[in-house]
Parts: sequence; structure tokens; C-alpha cells
Amino acid sequence: MNAPSPLIDVAALAATDPATTLAVDCRFQLADTEQGRQAYRQGHIPGAVYAHLDEDLSDPGKQGLGRHPLPEPQAFAAVLGRWGWKPGTTVVAYDAGNGALAAARLWWLMRWMGAEARVLDGGLAAWAAAGKPLEQGETARPHTQVTVRFDPGMVLFTPQLRRELAADEVLLIDARAAPRYRGESEPIDPVAGHVPGARNHPFAGNVDAGQRWRPAAELCGEFEQLTAGRDPASVVHMCGSGVTACHNLLAMEHAGLHGSRLYAPSWSGWVGDPDNPVATG
Repeated sequence: MNAPSPLIDVAALAATDPATTLAVDCRFQLADTEQGRQAYRQGHIPGAVYAHLDEDLSDPGKQGLGRHPLPEPQAFAAVLGRWGWKPGTTVVAYDAGNGALAAARLWWLMRWMGAEARVLDGGLAAWAAAGKPLEQGETARPHTQVTVRFDPGMVLFTPQLRRELAADEVLLIDARAAPRYRGESEPIDPVAGHVPGARNHPFAGNVDAGQRWRPAAELCGEFEQLTAGRDPASVVHMCGSGVTACHNLLAMEHAGLHGSRLYAPSWSGWVGDPDNPVATG
């Protein structure tokens, strides 16, 4: 049986049953972390709740695990309960347009706990372009009690990644823009470059000029060329902090290449240990 697509279009979302679907507005700007929440209050898909990347989808209190450490199960369960989520409810995550930041991250977190989630193709821009209504203010939903269990096999941390890289058991794909990967520029982290052996697939190339996801067959061909015949399950994704890496994870799932994993600390976690080697070029 084929796995359900990780994407959903505007028409399909508009036709879903609100009782079994939870839209989550994930708009977020690294340079202004409150901009997304303000934009949500000004207008969002009716019934949608808001997810803040730092507060809801990360645990900034963790040290040594990168700029956006993954949340603990209990903390994420509290977030889902506040949203009124319950088992059997499909989360539909959306950003302003291309799902680049928190929408793909939320999709992956739900998948990590074994729950159904999809990303709205084209995001809020596509919804508005289709003439669909917007709602102002904040959506209040009855709280629920949620238990979260994450699958440890879907994520790697630095010690395991170093072991698997040394044994040539994994192929690491870096989702950052090419200049950052090559070490020509680094606007955020203290060290420029990439993990030795990592290959580069900038996440921005997963969508077209209209910010819609590119066809599965095109992305499949690109990833198969990049991975050179490796089993998709041996692929590990990274980026700057473990967020846009989820965009490549989603792209591979969309392309029918299932089972790749996330290196959660990503570059910001890797360079936090001066003993970790760095490559450039």
C-alpha cells in the first residue's frame, strides 16, 4: 500500500471535516520571532491554531544540541493538548508559502510520534489566492489530554552520527544554501563550512517559482542522483538547526523515497564541539 502524500492542496483542505482535521499556522521569522504570531492574529485559515517555532516546536533550554533542540515528549504533549488535538485528528501545517521553516518541522514532529500530518502545498498564499476566507483573532479549542511517544529510530545525535559516518553507514545531506555549505558565508553560526562527507541539497530547490512543491518524479530523480543508489533509509538530513532539514525529509517522502532520518542538532550542534571536524568547498 502506498503511503499517503505528505502534501495537501487547498481544495482538499477546504473539503476536509473540521472534526478530524486541525490546521496549524506555523508562520515564523528568525529575525522577528513575534512576527508570525502577529500575522496569525491578523488573518489565518478558519479554525487554525498557532505554532511558535521556539516555544512549541523546540526546547531552547537544552544545551549543546543546536539552536532548535527537539522538544521533550511531555512538553509536546502539552502543546497538542492546548491545541485540542486528539488521536485520529490529521494535522495540516502551513507557513506563508513554501513550508520552509516550522510547517515541515511540525509535520516531522507529528510523524516522529506516529501521527498523521500533512503540509499545505503553497501555504497561506495559495489559500488566499484561491479566494478562501480568513479568520482574525485566536482560535480557542477545548483542551485535551495527550500522551506522546517519539520513535528513537528516526533521529540521530552527534555521537551516533559520528559512529555511522565513520562506518560509512549513512549519507548526510545538508539542506542549507550552497554558500553556507561551502563555507563562503555563515550569517548565524560561529563556524563556516560543513560536516566532512556531507552532500548539499538546498531546501529552497524543493519548490518552484510559485512556491508550490515540485513534482514527485522530478525530486525523486534529483535525490536518487545525489544519493547514488543508497537505500533512502541510510540517508540522514541536516541543516543549520534541524528545522529546514525537515523540508528535505518531506521532499524525499513526497518523492516516494521513504525512511530517511534527521540529525537533530545539525550544524549549530556539530560546531558546538570543537573536536568535530569541519570541511569547506
